[in-house]
Amino acid sequence: MAKRGGFPGAMPGNMNNLMKQAQKMQKQMEEKTKEIETKEWEATAGGGAVTVKVSGKKEVVSVKLSEEVVDPDDIEMLEDLIVAATNEALRKMEEESAQVMNSIAGGLGGLGGGFPF
Repeated sequence: MAKRGGFPGAMPGNMNNLMKQAQKMQKQMEEKTKEIETKEWEATAGGGAVTVKVSGKKEVVSVKLSEEVVDPDDIEMLEDLIVAATNEALRKMEEESAQVMNSIAGGLGGLGGGFPF
């Protein structure tokens, strides 16, 4: 006759431990998310002619242009440099955010050997 409730073959308290670890991980992720949102990342393009700073909220915080890059006859180049610097700053932010979150979520493997689904 099978036991009622729980998981077959599971040791008592394993589910409670799993829930505690999941709650701890959720709290850590929330704290890291808030921390990331307050940070800023910077990238340049055109040999430093354009500098863009973005926040962890994926917002452009500032754009700095050197005088020599402002050429009224070549607006397209300036636009391209701004896009390149912005995309690089966002890439840096995403990369660091992913590393931080993966370091927290990496503990999932130790929460009971995986899920059967």
